Amino acid sequence: MGHNSKIGGGGFHHVAIRVYDFDASVRFYTEILGFEERVRWGEGTSRAVMLDTGDGNYLEIFAGGAEGQKPEGAFLHIALRSSNVDNALELARDAGMEVTMEPTDVMLGSEPVRIAFFKGPDGEIIELFQSSGL
Repeated sequence: MGHNSKIGGGGFHHVAIRVYDFDASVRFYTEILGFEERVRWGEGTSRAVMLDTGDGNYLEIFAGGAEGQKPEGAFLHIALRSSNVDNALELARDAGMEVTMEPTDVMLGSEPVRIAFFKGPDGEIIELFQSSGL
């Protein structure tokens, strides 16, 4: 966990991409780049996986992407580590940012996490991510 006192922790937890060929992407990042699978959930075009990049930061891969090259790539959102998602989201809300998902407890496979989403100043999607295991 980082030392950002405003959001409680800080640092990137993960960057998320949506891909057309889920299996090929997971193979590339694990077999070629050496990322390690930590948790997987969902089925079919709703599948997702968290891959440890080697330093406790993750690449999250979602299935269900469109075929072909994307104009600006496949990135969906960035996720920031937080020890208190609720307080961190209030900072964004108080700054006028659009909240797109209130703090919610979810299971990523067998991992319980608390997440929230908001749009940054230029419309970028930012997730706040609170977890004790991932």
